[in-house]
Amino acid sequence: MTYSLIRLGIFTGIFVLLMAVNLEWWIAALLATVMAFALSYIFFYRQRAQLAADLEALVRRSKASDPDSAAEDQALDSEGDGPTQSKSEDN
Repeated sequence: MTYSLIRLGIFTGIFVLLMAVNLEWWIAALLATVMAFALSYIFFYRQRAQLAADLEALVRRSKASDPDSAAEDQALDSEGDGPTQSKSEDN
C-alpha cells in the first residue's frame, strides 16, 4: 500500500506542476504517468520488492486454501495434451 501511495503522490505532484505550466490536461497526465513510473522504478526498489513479496504471499495463501485447485489444474493440463485443430472459414 505504501508503494501505491508513493506513486500516487509523485503522479499528483508532477501533474499539478505541469498543469501550473499551462499544459493540456491530457499531456500533463501522460507526462506525469511516465515520470512517476520512471522515478518510482529507479528510486523505490525496496517498496516495490516488498509489494511483490506481499502479493506472492497472498497468492500462496489463496492457493493453499483451495483444495480443488490442484485437481482442476491437472484436469486442465491433461486437456491440452491432445492435438489442436483450428477451424477456418472458407469464403
